[in-house]
Amino acid sequence: MAKQIQEILIDDLDGGEANETVAFAIDGTSYEIDLSDVNAKKLRDALSPFVQSARRSSSVSARRRGARGGQRAMTREKSSEIRSWAKAHGLPVSERGRIASSVVEQYEAAH
Repeated sequence: MAKQIQEILIDDLDGGEANETVAFAIDGTSYEIDLSDVNAKKLRDALSPFVQSARRSSSVSARRRGARGGQRAMTREKSSEIRSWAKAHGLPVSERGRIASSVVEQYEAAH
C-alpha cells in the first residue's frame, strides 16, 4: 500500500498559498512565517535598509546560553556591591566566581 503525504503551506498574511517559511529574529525573539513569493519579497524589501546597516551577531540562543539562563552579566562593581550586601545580611556568598542566583534575586528584591 502506498501513501502520499502532501504538505501545503498557507500564507500567514493573506491566507493564500505560501511558497516558503521565512525565519527572522528581533528583540531577542525568533520567528517563522509562511509566505508567498510576493509577501516574502515585501518582507525582505522592508527589512533591507536595516539589514544593510546592521552588523551580524551570534545567534539568539547562544546569547541566552551566555547569559546563564537569564542572569544578567554584572560589572565588577555590581558584583562587589551584591557580595557586601549578602555578607551584611548573613547570606552565604563566595569571595570569587559566580554569585548564586538566589542571592542576586534577594538583592534585587531589596533594592
